[in-house]
Amino acid sequence: MILRKLLEAVEVLSTGGDLDIPITGITYDSRQVQPGFLFVAVKGFKSDGHDFMQEALARGAAAVVVERRDALLPGVSWAVVPDTRRALALLSARFFGNPSARLKMIGVTGTNGKTTTTNLIASILNYAGLKVGLIGTIHNKIGDRILPVKNTTPESTDLQALLKEMVAEGVEACVMEVSSHALALHRVEGCEFDLAVFTNLSQDHLDFHRGMEEYRDVKKKLFTSLSQPGVKNQKYAVLNADDPSTVHLIEGAGGTVFTYGIKGEADVMAQDIQVTARCASFTVTGRWGRCQLHLKITGLFNVYNALAAYTAAAALGVSTAVIKKALEAVEGVPGRFELVEAGQDFAVIVDYAHTPDGLENILKTAREITGGRLITVFGCGGDRDRTKRPQMGAIAARYSDFTVITSDNPRTEEPLAIIRDIEEGMKSGPAGAKYCVEPDRRQAIQLAIGMAGTGDVVVIAGKGHEDYQIVGTQRFPFDDRLEAAAALKIRKS
Repeated sequence: MILRKLLEAVEVLSTGGDLDIPITGITYDSRQVQPGFLFVAVKGFKSDGHDFMQEALARGAAAVVVERRDALLPGVSWAVVPDTRRALALLSARFFGNPSARLKMIGVTGTNGKTTTTNLIASILNYAGLKVGLIGTIHNKIGDRILPVKNTTPESTDLQALLKEMVAEGVEACVMEVSSHALALHRVEGCEFDLAVFTNLSQDHLDFHRGMEEYRDVKKKLFTSLSQPGVKNQKYAVLNADDPSTVHLIEGAGGTVFTYGIKGEADVMAQDIQVTARCASFTVTGRWGRCQLHLKITGLFNVYNALAAYTAAAALGVSTAVIKKALEAVEGVPGRFELVEAGQDFAVIVDYAHTPDGLENILKTAREITGGRLITVFGCGGDRDRTKRPQMGAIAARYSDFTVITSDNPRTEEPLAIIRDIEEGMKSGPAGAKYCVEPDRRQAIQLAIGMAGTGDVVVIAGKGHEDYQIVGTQRFPFDDRLEAAAALKIRKS
């Protein structure tokens, strides 16, 4: 593509050099530059792309896009733009042929439930006969082909390249998790969504966002983007009527708005809800009639996730019969209320819950299904929002009969310092809340499973599907599910 045509996608403040040169690739990483590439200098959290201009040129960059003119070097075509992050997204979309315009695009945002809801929608669309792409926390998929994942939502250039690959392989619909980071950092700019879903909003990522209001307003961007002009005529917004943030998110939302919920009035509602240790049943009522659902996944939170998926699919024209068949076939999502079975007479559950609301939802559900004690194992991540640590400690104290406080991904923080923050919440909980501290997560899991008796439930929260633990700046192999299975084996021996 010719540079001049590529730059039509963005607001340009000034240009220089030959704008009629061909561009053979685009990148924000100077190490990935090849001859003929456009290098977009993005200021990151740890480094600034403007400082790597020399390396980009040495590797053969044909042109650069910058925010700072003072970073420019002679002998290269250039453009100055107001925001290189936003420009990177729009330039990438243009370079890869605006692939989102050729896909049915469904974006799912919210604090909790994104992964499950995304997977449920993808399953429904598969049952409807579409070839589906999925972009999420656990993995990316093109049809049946599984691809590794770095971020919940890829960087914009990587995202557009992936969408182009989906188009090339005949994918018809793409369902993706849209994180608040992705929205704040313009990663999904240049994507035209057919439908956007909101699950819920609770405290998370306040190490990145400057408060809950900013966090909420960033989520809102996904819904306001539906009102922007594009090639798609019909767009939909699907929101949780029971979440207070929905009132704000609806303001300025484009397309036709549908709501779902349990507590109050909504376009789609769940009634007669029954939740057991292994399943959930309820009746869907509302805009698309009545439907009995018997899910193989459990928890009130999964009733909400299923309602979101149901509403999204129905809005897109999928029949109730297909939706029912698809939802009832889903076995579960890795690391989301996942049971670890070894023939024991108590339940062991692994879940990704790493926010106050997520932990409360999981423990509430576990509390309802246990006939014995609820034993909880959890920690909090290092180098992340410290304010949620005592909150999660208080929640664990409120619902658990016994808590083992341990490490999650401590990163560069001292594990015991993180644990002390959690303990503050434990001490502010119900008087006499029982807990112990075991910083070694493997030992903590073994301790909890070792003390479990008939009818008890052990919840191991925080890491879910993750198969690593970050200590310092290093990743070590660690999988809660495998560790739980090993602990059960030790208990039997």
